[in-house]
Amino acid sequence: MVFGLDGVEIGLIIVFLCLFAGIMSGFPVAFAIGGAAVISFGILAALDSAGILFHQAIDTGSAEYAALLAEGVARETISIFRYPELPRVAQDLLPGGWETAMDRNLSFIVNRMNERVIAGQSIETLLAVLMFVMMGITLERSKIANDLLTTMARVFGPLPGGLAVSVVVVGAFLAASTGIVGATVVTMGLLSLPTMLRNGYSPELSTGVIAASGTLGQIIPPSIVIVLLGTLAGDLYSTAQEARAASVGCSDALTYLGEAAVVSVGTLFQAAILPGVLLAFLYGAYAFGYAVINPTKAPPVQTGGPRAPGARGHGLIWFLAVPGALIGALLLALSLGAVGDQGTRVDSFSDAGTSASLRTNVGPACAAAMIDLHGQEAWDSAVAEQAEIDAAGGVATSTRLSPEQIAEARAAKVANAAPIGTGIATIVLILALVMVVARGTAPAAPAMPLLIGGAGAVLALIVDIALIGPRSGPGMTFLLMAIPMILMLYGAREAARRLGQNELIRVVFPPLVLIVAVLGSILGGITNPTPAAALGAGGAIMLAAYRKLQEEHRSGKLILWASFAVVVMILVGVNFDLRLNRTDISFADWVAILVSLAAYHLAIFGILYACWVLFRKGVLGPVVRETAKVTSMVFTILIGSQLLNLVVISFGGEEYIQQFLRSFENEMVVFLIVMMVLFFLGFVLDFLEIIYIVIPIVGPVIYGGTMDPKWVTIMIAVNLQTSFLTPPFGFALFYLRGVAPPSVTTGHIYRGVIPFVLIQVLGLGLLWFFPEVVTIVPNLLPN
Repeated sequence: MVFGLDGVEIGLIIVFLCLFAGIMSGFPVAFAIGGAAVISFGILAALDSAGILFHQAIDTGSAEYAALLAEGVARETISIFRYPELPRVAQDLLPGGWETAMDRNLSFIVNRMNERVIAGQSIETLLAVLMFVMMGITLERSKIANDLLTTMARVFGPLPGGLAVSVVVVGAFLAASTGIVGATVVTMGLLSLPTMLRNGYSPELSTGVIAASGTLGQIIPPSIVIVLLGTLAGDLYSTAQEARAASVGCSDALTYLGEAAVVSVGTLFQAAILPGVLLAFLYGAYAFGYAVINPTKAPPVQTGGPRAPGARGHGLIWFLAVPGALIGALLLALSLGAVGDQGTRVDSFSDAGTSASLRTNVGPACAAAMIDLHGQEAWDSAVAEQAEIDAAGGVATSTRLSPEQIAEARAAKVANAAPIGTGIATIVLILALVMVVARGTAPAAPAMPLLIGGAGAVLALIVDIALIGPRSGPGMTFLLMAIPMILMLYGAREAARRLGQNELIRVVFPPLVLIVAVLGSILGGITNPTPAAALGAGGAIMLAAYRKLQEEHRSGKLILWASFAVVVMILVGVNFDLRLNRTDISFADWVAILVSLAAYHLAIFGILYACWVLFRKGVLGPVVRETAKVTSMVFTILIGSQLLNLVVISFGGEEYIQQFLRSFENEMVVFLIVMMVLFFLGFVLDFLEIIYIVIPIVGPVIYGGTMDPKWVTIMIAVNLQTSFLTPPFGFALFYLRGVAPPSVTTGHIYRGVIPFVLIQVLGLGLLWFFPEVVTIVPNLLPN
């Protein structure tokens, strides 16, 4: 043993030193990781061949080892950490020699690359990374941050620390629309840092709040960190739970857990919403509190921003009371059944009978483990349920219904249908809110156009109650709703014109619509992140092109019509059957198919025209190049990290680390140790290296227990966010240092960011003691 250390311990030290030296060498990180893997393997191979390194393994043939097995101790729980007194036997560090290890590693890396990079199940999710990156870079190049910072500074500037609060608000907004940390930090550093310094803000607070707010894109969806973590977490959690079920004698994780061992990126997006908002609130609260305690270092700034039109009471009525009443009315109508489903579609097969809450036809070992996991009461309840099912002849199978049964089921659905359809109620609410806010924005303008639109909203509800029923076809519904929709669109058009004259709404509304479209489709369970990312990338291209046309004082109506065509496609696709492989296509469906085809071609032409506008203005080329650069970096780091992981696996380093973690009885202690290691690694490693190198090693342990995988993943994501802030290698600090004026020193940046690192730790503590902050949204929303 060298220096009293085991060969595996020496191997881990060599790998870490090679990785650290590679990162510090100045080579691109994506290549430094792969190079560190090759160099460290070469060093280990040479030391192993020379007989210098060897591993002191437990002697599995000893009497002491056999005695532990006889006592019922599981083989996988026996390690040198739990039983250090067991006899040891010296083994080669690389069993079979370095040739065998290299051959195994090369074969494994080819298979792993095929699974994760080329044609595996996770490649579809990883494609979302490319499109989210393109969405973020496109919006950053469209100068959305410029307008947001200027407008928010006018709104919050008169408050103590108002400029710092405005930076936090814009950082959270950009996180939900771009998610690119480097672009956000650089943009806000260029725009807001000189303004804050010029108005007497301390360099520490200014740089700290800019760097911290820029990193919110790592946790607020759509977050690339969560996409990358989610693809790993899903595999790790499923594999770890299957191994956990097998270790207690159960056939699979579904039997043992009573539910599928699945965690998706969409669910993680839902779980990340409140933690992201919590961190943004903590940042803003610190900035405000700092200004209150040190008013000379964060003074109020009178920027001459627009005041809210009308009296305060008028604003409260139209901006708060009336919208709240409308939303409350819809929620009340939903709870009372006045608004709901009006569809008549029924299944052609009967429902299959429900099985017991837990599988009870298991062996004694699995039964004991399930009782220990779920409790005796849950097990007894499942046994009673299974007994009732067996007495009734078993679980009822699904059978095809007769025409009479289908007609009876459809008649029951018609009789129980709600008077107002959910779709119509939602459209009426959205247009009504637009008109109400427009009324509050311009109270002196004529009210007649908005009254006409409001009358159309009331008429739409009356028509739905009186004339539209469950048996009304989409075509008839469209004809009956034509006049109310024309009236509502007339009022909404005037409302949009008035809202466009308000600077705050004009700046915030377009990207807000894009955020709602992308996140709403994911959080609402409508689609997965990849199609939503494609929608975001296309929307960002059209938004950027529209802004460029506005700068040239040219009409952007074609892009607006293309955006409207996307909405038409969605509405038509939801309400009509567009399948062409049917024998009985009604006239209304043929019209819907033609309308959707026309809308599709208009939308495609609008996107191509937007691309041409950006290409002509010299924006599209840099966007594509930057997207390719960032995406290729991510995938190259993925490949390099797989090489490094294989090197660690080849000499038993992964098993050694996992045995150390499993030596602790309390899984919360294990997770706390992992979190502390990740935190300190964040001082020297980027989040990508941590995700792809560290998480696969510790994942089988932290995802193999009873902890909620959503909570575990979001805790890791928030912890990784600190890797952008922690000196000396925090990337956000380097980004900000590159654009800060000479009067701002590196010491200012380091001192300014320390309070926000502590806030990150406080946020982690809150999530640790209140995990409901993470789990409440996924429990409420569909998955």
